[in-house]
Amino acid sequence: MEMSESTPRRSTGVVYAFRRVLSIPEMGVLVPLVALLWVFNSMDEAMLSHDNIVVMLRTMSYTGIIAVGQTLLMIAGELDLSVGMVAGLSGVVSSLLMAEHGWSGGPALLAGLLIGCIAGLINGLVTVKVGLPAFVTTLGMLFMARGISFALTNGYFVYGIADWVGEFGTATPLGLSWNFLIFVALVIIGDFILRQTIFGSMITATGGNKQAAQVAGINTDRVKIACFVLTGILASIAGLLVMANLKTGDPNVGTAWELRVIAICVIGGISLFGGVGTALGTSLGIMLMQVVRSGLVIVEVDINWQNVAVGIILAAAASVDMLRRRAKKY
Repeated sequence: MEMSESTPRRSTGVVYAFRRVLSIPEMGVLVPLVALLWVFNSMDEAMLSHDNIVVMLRTMSYTGIIAVGQTLLMIAGELDLSVGMVAGLSGVVSSLLMAEHGWSGGPALLAGLLIGCIAGLINGLVTVKVGLPAFVTTLGMLFMARGISFALTNGYFVYGIADWVGEFGTATPLGLSWNFLIFVALVIIGDFILRQTIFGSMITATGGNKQAAQVAGINTDRVKIACFVLTGILASIAGLLVMANLKTGDPNVGTAWELRVIAICVIGGISLFGGVGTALGTSLGIMLMQVVRSGLVIVEVDINWQNVAVGIILAAAASVDMLRRRAKKY
């Protein structure tokens, strides 16, 4: 009799514990990240070599910077498909101002940041005030930014940026790069905002239940517009860092970044429906994606299979998101 009573209780406890694990956004990516690191390193110890780790950290930071902004935006219930082309346009405009118009580095970089701010503001106002879906609004901005970049450069590289900008872009502080350190700082700031600030609570409430947030006195329109602007600014920062690293303006910078950034966020536990996610989860998501790509290269798997692997991981992450949402209903 005692056995029959304890068994249901034990199974109920296991189910409850499983649901608790599913409710933690980071857990869906942390376990496979550790597992894949172990698998790839077992196949080739070069995976966790110092040089490969440095390359992975440097490579992932550009899209990672944008992903921090996209994280806040997606938690607020929106998304931005224009981030890649806005990044490219910011680098092109800044490099042109330095190379062809005699601007010094500081003002030219500020002009590049202004590009992202304006793009984000337009995306936010059209989406929130006009009511056009963010998918359509930001897709339109993507084409506009790309068109302007190629119109300004005729598709050619722009050479002649300020020396100190190039030195900053190629510097290796702590053996890494400034773009990676900026990415880490932004993840910490983003996570703190979401967990510890009133604005972070407003973002989560806006994406979780817009009507309830409005009843609670939250100006959801302002929250969403602020997230759009922040995402645009971070896209500009990423584009300017690439320009500084390459020491040239390249209109092709940012191509397909928008899909990569959204994939990173979803893999990192950001809900496609809004209201759920953390910047820490996003950072784990980009690490997982980079580990998959680097691991497949090291074990000499055809490069075309990398996208297949990322697609499978993305589908799995989206499935976990759905399971997590269903678990909360019970």
